[in-house]
Amino acid sequence: MNENLWQHILTVRNQSPLVQNITNYVVMNNTANALLAIGASPIMAHAHHEMASMQKICNALVINIGTLDEYWVESMLIAATEANHNNKPWILDPVGAGATPYRDEVLNRLLELKPAAIRGNASEILALAKHNKTQTKGVDSTASSLEAIDAARYLTKEFGCLVVISGETDVIVNEGQEFKLNNGNALMTKITGMGCSATAILAAFIAVITNKTEAAVAATALISIAGELAARNSAGPGSLQMNILDKLYNITETEFLQHIKLSN
Repeated sequence: MNENLWQHILTVRNQSPLVQNITNYVVMNNTANALLAIGASPIMAHAHHEMASMQKICNALVINIGTLDEYWVESMLIAATEANHNNKPWILDPVGAGATPYRDEVLNRLLELKPAAIRGNASEILALAKHNKTQTKGVDSTASSLEAIDAARYLTKEFGCLVVISGETDVIVNEGQEFKLNNGNALMTKITGMGCSATAILAAFIAVITNKTEAAVAATALISIAGELAARNSAGPGSLQMNILDKLYNITETEFLQHIKLSN
């Protein structure tokens, strides 16, 4: 599969999918730059009156509830509905799921619109599946990704979507297929919005790659390996953030294939 994964990276670079992001204030700049670095095109838009038109021109949609409010929630619901009408994949990032009743209420409404994929940390995936036994710590996970595999299986079966669980081991679950990636670096957790960038990259891959499971594995591997390699030349989270963008842009086939740690 590894050779296919590299070809998927080249496909994104060559096709430059346009990804609409209804995402949180904290990460907009990081997310846009990550998409540009891999060869995709970002657009940040949330005005109600342009949601229908936007879904006609975009290749994929990201809905990230990190800094949700009533206006943005309505934008998310309109955009997801329009994405479905236009057969465009939309990806849900359930930031802080389980933290507040309002956040969970919004997520329940979004899940009814059947995302193509969900990407979150273990606590968020557990909360979405109502399997959580521990309290979400803001946007951080208090559980390991391996603890959330059953919850991911449930979400895949219930909503027909692919699920990516982020963590020390990243887990991809989709219709009986499961893959684990053991790349990345602990310093990545000290940069805000790394997960949000990973979700946007996932959307870019799902937009242009037919095999959605391979798209998710390739997208997740790309940002994890980029972080792992970038950490070698980084003094701390500030330089790591810059170096990850550079590595997303200039990673080579040799670097990718030599460092990927993929298992079933």
